[in-house]
Amino acid sequence: MPAILVYQTSTLLFNVAFYVAIVAQAASAALAAGRRNMDLFGVCVLACATALGGGGTRDVILGHYPLSWVAAPHLLVVVCIAALATVMLSRFMHHLRWTFLLLDALGLVIFSTIGCDVAISMGLHPIIVIISGMITGIVGGILRDILCNDVPLVFTGQLYAIVSIIAGGVYYGATVLGMSYDVALISGIAVGMTLRVVAIVYNVEIPKFSYERDPR
Repeated sequence: MPAILVYQTSTLLFNVAFYVAIVAQAASAALAAGRRNMDLFGVCVLACATALGGGGTRDVILGHYPLSWVAAPHLLVVVCIAALATVMLSRFMHHLRWTFLLLDALGLVIFSTIGCDVAISMGLHPIIVIISGMITGIVGGILRDILCNDVPLVFTGQLYAIVSIIAGGVYYGATVLGMSYDVALISGIAVGMTLRVVAIVYNVEIPKFSYERDPR
């Protein structure tokens, strides 16, 4: 498995988690594309935006180059294969909403944890580290939903960005306490996935703002 050169951490678990997140986000994008009856080119474009958009946005904001898919172009191939495989397997998926939400959750928490790594390697302030993880975790999903003409999931009251912040915070906190990157990664993912699944199952939401009068 090729190393991801843009991250300071290169443990086997770190790289496996990165690929799992890439595949999960690509699969969630393929399911979203299917809801909008997109062609296969659209499926691949949406998958690339979803799986690689968060990390790319983070790197542009932080001025960190090269971008992950520029440093490792094979990621584009991995994303497209994962998306097209999801298209072929979708007929066997009987609970598409649950499948979509779980894949999205997996990509969210993994990217939110490993997304902190670039900011850590640049010696940035802890707040920037957490924001870096959040951008990596949520921006891909925002791009997916916008391209599908949907209100982004993160803006619909879902316990989403908060989960991202907590997962990244656990990862960063664990590294500060001197834990190994693998332990920190597992801790962040475990806490994040637990919170996100509980939020989905019990429909835990943050307060919404509703204003029905014309503000003009």
